Amino acid sequence: MDSQTSQPSPASPSPHTFQVDLRGLVDLLSHHLYSSPKVYLRELLQNAVDAITARRAEQPDAPATVRLRAEGGTLRVEDSGIGLTESDVHSLLATIGRSSKRDDGLESARSDFLGQFGIGLLACFVVAERIRVVSRSARTPDAAPVEWTAADDGSYTVRTLPHSARPEPGTTVHLVARAGAGEWLSAERVRSLARDFGALLPYDVRVGEEPIADLPAPWDRSYPSPATRRVALARHCHDLFGFTPLDSIDLDVPLAGIRGVAYVLPSAVSPAQRASHRVHLKGMLLTERAEQLLPDWAFFVRCVLDTDSLRPTASRESLYEDETLAAVREALGERIRSWLTGLAAGDPERLAAFLSVHHLGVKSLARHDPEMLRTMLPWLPFETTDGRLSLEEFAQRHPVVHFTRTVEEYRQVAPIASAQGVGVVNGGYTYDSELVEALPSVRPGTVVSELDADTVTAHLDGVDPAEELALSPFLAAARARLDPLGCDVVLRAFHPLSVPALHLDDRAARHEQARADAEEQADDLWAGILGSLRGSAPRARLVLNHLNPLIRRISSLDDPDLIGTATESLYGQALLMAQRPLRPADSALLNRAFIGLLEWATHTDPGKDDRR
Repeated sequence: MDSQTSQPSPASPSPHTFQVDLRGLVDLLSHHLYSSPKVYLRELLQNAVDAITARRAEQPDAPATVRLRAEGGTLRVEDSGIGLTESDVHSLLATIGRSSKRDDGLESARSDFLGQFGIGLLACFVVAERIRVVSRSARTPDAAPVEWTAADDGSYTVRTLPHSARPEPGTTVHLVARAGAGEWLSAERVRSLARDFGALLPYDVRVGEEPIADLPAPWDRSYPSPATRRVALARHCHDLFGFTPLDSIDLDVPLAGIRGVAYVLPSAVSPAQRASHRVHLKGMLLTERAEQLLPDWAFFVRCVLDTDSLRPTASRESLYEDETLAAVREALGERIRSWLTGLAAGDPERLAAFLSVHHLGVKSLARHDPEMLRTMLPWLPFETTDGRLSLEEFAQRHPVVHFTRTVEEYRQVAPIASAQGVGVVNGGYTYDSELVEALPSVRPGTVVSELDADTVTAHLDGVDPAEELALSPFLAAARARLDPLGCDVVLRAFHPLSVPALHLDDRAARHEQARADAEEQADDLWAGILGSLRGSAPRARLVLNHLNPLIRRISSLDDPDLIGTATESLYGQALLMAQRPLRPADSALLNRAFIGLLEWATHTDPGKDDRR
């Protein structure tokens, strides 16, 4: 925009016009830069705080006050800051104009005082139809006060005022609400927003006569005892985030100018859920939704902190991703890691309470941090065939730590492996298989082995060759019935006796079965392609327990159809016991076997129509 540098008299101000589409710029601010109209008050507070900071840099003993008064759809914000001369005002308007024409203008304009002031004023047009600024410079005491009045149609006037119009240096901003925006300038809303944005500001900020700052910050206050401090911080967390934390973690990074606290959530959350944190920049609330502040593994805490080093984006509603933020993220992660190791060393009860809720977050950290895995080995819980144990305790009991990669595989083998004295860890839950595989790196000499169908079968007792030969007709009929399903039948002797059959497969076998199913349903072209991908993976197998009385009775049958029906029933029951998902072919088999057994039980010949 063109600032025009004419010198109007107090009685006859010259009209000026913004040389930009102000309505379009306000639309840009409200719909694309700022998330809510409420930021107008933050911008006004920021302007006032910046002005006071600038004045105190030159006059350390200068007053530091900000007063807000809202009444009847109007708002007045008065500060004791550095103030402006008429020349400053024109420079300010030129800065706004330049920033609106440059690709990086909004962000670069925030880097200096006048730019911040200008963008802050434009933000007010989101809720105001008219803005009036009266300012007197502290740098040039003899300069007359200056008045800048602007309307949302893009017109403005600048004029000088008598010295009596503002005896002391500083700036007063008057807003008149736009139609439909009066609620944003109500006394109650202004008070609420001022408290939210300015609770940590280091100056005397008041709405009417009510102070809004709450200093020192709760984490910087002195308390009679650590217990009293924990209670006070828990109350602060509840007021701020709406929950009572399991614990609080001090976040003190002096080199980055960061002070704050992380609150540990009292209930489990998904690792995929992005945590939102509150960040104050030099006391002013910057954002309530800072997502990139902590490492991804620290999803079990919510933070509130104040910083003077992190860089805000142009909208001042989020943090700019740069090397400083990356270094701060790493430093804050180290504070949380230190808290965990401190609990492990000195407060096992609190650690156990934390892990009962957030073991997933610690596992996420431990899989990339050998020192954390070593520290947490005695504490992190895993599902095993010996019950819920830590890897350290489980490894002490078993010379070989077997594990499965999926919950389904674990459910298949757990009862049988336990009966055979084979220890198995369920690695099917998030991060668990990775941690088991990392165990030898922090516990030298530990042998870790993935448990597959062959390993389980090898631990089962074989059947006397003569007995197995005598049962070959039965086994042949059983294999013929399950062959179309890609499943073999083997005979073994194992405990517990109550388990008649066990379904075993591995990922390679399941992959081959899925390929075969797809080939069967595909057209000629795709069937040929899928056929060329046929692998040599071992097939799934149904292991019949020769020690089980039911298996002994079924193996004595001489009716091939009845043997087939019984085998299908055992196959379906083994799938259900392993809690495996059923394919359409498996569901059809179960239904057929159920009907066949009912017909056999009622002595009905399935081949006849005159059923009784």
